[in-house]
Amino acid sequence: MASLVDRMRGHGRIAAGLLFNLLVSICIVFLNKWIYVHHGFPNMSLTLVHFVVTWLGLYICQKLDIFAPKSLQPSKLLLLALSFCGFVVFTNLSLQNNTIGTYQLAKAMTTPVIIAIQTFCYQKTFSTRIQLTLIPITLGVILNSYYDVKFNFLGMVFAALGVLVTSLYQVWVGAKQHELQVNSMQLLYYQAPMSSAMLLVAVPFFEPVFGEGGIFGPWSVSALLMVLLSGVIAFMVNLSIYWIIGNTSPVTYNMFGHFKFCITLFGGYVLFKDPLSINQALGILCTLFGILAYTHFKLSEQEGSKSKLAQRP
Repeated sequence: MASLVDRMRGHGRIAAGLLFNLLVSICIVFLNKWIYVHHGFPNMSLTLVHFVVTWLGLYICQKLDIFAPKSLQPSKLLLLALSFCGFVVFTNLSLQNNTIGTYQLAKAMTTPVIIAIQTFCYQKTFSTRIQLTLIPITLGVILNSYYDVKFNFLGMVFAALGVLVTSLYQVWVGAKQHELQVNSMQLLYYQAPMSSAMLLVAVPFFEPVFGEGGIFGPWSVSALLMVLLSGVIAFMVNLSIYWIIGNTSPVTYNMFGHFKFCITLFGGYVLFKDPLSINQALGILCTLFGILAYTHFKLSEQEGSKSKLAQRP
């Protein structure tokens, strides 16, 4: 009885974490797009604000004894911190240069790339039917991109780089948490300031710092408040991503991410009046079919594995 209650509590925590991630992830997409469209705040500078606010949020959390910092060697986190920079910068650049529909659909390619990384680099195996579901996912993304009337080549380059770096980052997060025996807050507490320092060095080479369009430029109060709010929500997104991947798996996080897919697409068309052609709609449906098929087969295989373990003497 006690074990059943513990399992239910565990499932409840995971469900609450997924729901929280759903809300803040959708909110950050619309808020960042609003900042780019209506205020023109520079991309890397916004990312730097996100990282600094994330570190400050974690500093406050550890002072409130929400978690205890663990001593880690910076050299073991260097690659993870660099991939964190690339993950956020490239996905934000994709959002800035693409419609929300194309941005969101391109992110669906993260699942096939994660599977490829885990297959070739970590010797994980996936069934044939799981591999076949990647065909409609990929085909749908290509259809949407080809018929996007606001197609932006540079935006697609940023989207492709974002998918690659995001996939690597999500696989490495799960691996590092298990390797270093740390929780999400402990890992992010060390990684966020490292990523902030990397961006602090890089920003002056790519964006103005002072004057018009710079991070310390003459921004309106409303723009600064929106940027600060974006930083707070980004902290919540980053923390929930770490928690979900650490308590489930990179693939589980990605498949749940696709539930945000439809809501974000709908919001993009309503809030930003993004155009949608019939062929794009077919591409979206094709990708959605692949996502649902993948989820169905993955859950079936997990249930089958549990049944076999339960039948063993």
